[in-house]
Amino acid sequence: MKKLLLLTTVLVLAACGGVKKTQEALNTGNYGTAMNKAIKNLAENKTKKGHQEYILLLEEAFAKNAAREQQEISFLQNDGNPANLETVYNKYLQLKQIQQRIRPLLPLYINDEGRTAEFKFVNYDNQILNTKDDLSDHLYQTALDLLVSAKYKTDYRSAYEDLKYLQEINPGYRETVSKMDEAYNKGLEFVRVDIANQTQQIIPERLESELLDFNAFGIDNFWLQYHTNPLANVTYDYAMNLDFMEINVSPERINETQVIKERQIKDGWEYLLDREGNVVKDSLGNKIKIDKMRTVTCKLFQFTQTKTAQIGAKISFTDLRNGQVINSYPLSSEFLFEHIFANYQGDKRALEDDLMLYLNAREVPFPSNEQMVYDAGEDLKLRLKSIVSKYQFN
Repeated sequence: MKKLLLLTTVLVLAACGGVKKTQEALNTGNYGTAMNKAIKNLAENKTKKGHQEYILLLEEAFAKNAAREQQEISFLQNDGNPANLETVYNKYLQLKQIQQRIRPLLPLYINDEGRTAEFKFVNYDNQILNTKDDLSDHLYQTALDLLVSAKYKTDYRSAYEDLKYLQEINPGYRETVSKMDEAYNKGLEFVRVDIANQTQQIIPERLESELLDFNAFGIDNFWLQYHTNPLANVTYDYAMNLDFMEINVSPERINETQVIKERQIKDGWEYLLDREGNVVKDSLGNKIKIDKMRTVTCKLFQFTQTKTAQIGAKISFTDLRNGQVINSYPLSSEFLFEHIFANYQGDKRALEDDLMLYLNAREVPFPSNEQMVYDAGEDLKLRLKSIVSKYQFN
C-alpha cells in the first residue's frame, strides 16, 4: 500500500512539474516550447484528467503566438526589404505547421468550464505561395547579379547557396539547376599535387600511387579539388608539394649473441633416506619417494637479422596566385625489419619457453630495398592523410 502511495505521489509531482515548465515557457514568451510540451502530453492522452491544464495552456499559447507572428510579419512586410522575404516565408510555414499538429487532437474539451477549446485556424496557403514566389524571384535575381559581378570565388559560393535554397523551396524554378552548376564550377578551388624526389633512392611505384590516392584520404571539402594529374584547361589556385628529402636504407646485418643457460631438472626418482642411510617410510609404512634433480646446461647461439629504412619528407602548400608558401610540415617515417632465429649446443631443457621459440625459426631472406622503403611509407601515408584531410586553405 505504501509503495502504491509513493508511486502515485511521484506521478503527480512529475505531472505538476511538466505543467509548471509549460506555464513558465508561456509566461516568458517561449510560445513554441509551451505548445510543444502541451501537444506532446495531449497526444499521449488528451482525456486524462491531469492533462486538462495542458489544453488551457495550448489554447493560450497558440493565440498569443499567432498574434505575435502576424504582428512581426506585418512589420517586415511594411519595411519593404526583400531580404525579409525568407523570414516571412518561414513564419507562414511555421504557423501552418502548428495548426497541422493541433488539428488531429481536436476536439479538446475543458471539463471545468464546460466548453471546447477554441483555436482560430487560418488558411495560410495563399500567403505561403505568394511569399514563395516573391522569395524565389529575389533569390534567383540576387544569384544572377552575383554571378555577373563576382570578384572572388566566395561570391560564386554565396550565389550557389542562394540557388541551392531556391531549389529546395521551389524545385525547377527557371534555370536554377544550370545556374547552380555555373556557380559551383566558378566557386571551386583547385590544388595541383606534385611529388619530388631529391634523394638517390627510387620511390616504389606502389607507394607513390597510394600517396596520390586522395580518394582514400576522406577529404570532405565541397569547394576544393586535388588534382594529382593536372589538367591543361584548369587554372590552379594552390599547389601541394610532397618532397622526399632523404631515404636511407641500412645494410643487412646479422648479429650473433651467445647465452649459457643452466636449470635444475627432474631426472627420475629415489627413496628418501635418513642420516643412517635407511629408507624413510610414511605413517602407513610406504616408502617415501623424492624427485631426483640434476643441473643441465645449454649454450644458445642467437642470431638477429635487422634492416632499417628511414624516410624524411616535407609537405608544403603554396598560393599560386602570389607564389607565397602558406604552410609546410616535416614528415618522417621509419621501418625496422627484425627476425630472430637460434641454434644450440647442450641440453635444450635448460632454455626458457620464450627462447625455445627461436629454435623453431630459420634464417629468412632480407626484404629488398624497395620493399623496405614501401613499408616505411605506410606511416608516412597516415601522416600525410591526417594533414591533408584537416587542412583548410581559407
